[in-house]
Amino acid sequence: MAKVTVSLDAELVVEVMVLAGVGNPQDAVELVVRDYIARGHRTEAVVAEREQVARDVEIKPEAQQG
Repeated sequence: MAKVTVSLDAELVVEVMVLAGVGNPQDAVELVVRDYIARGHRTEAVVAEREQVARDVEIKPEAQQG
């Protein structure tokens, strides 16, 4: 896997390390990025489900009254 090097504010990284309970800056930042990606996938799934429900409701014919 390719690696990318970035510069981050030290205070920001320390705060992430404390919140994540990780003692290594690399691991802390990687956890944050993985969590962000997972959250995005969950959001996409919820939106897709809601759109599918809306389509299902639109497709169903109205019950005939009589």
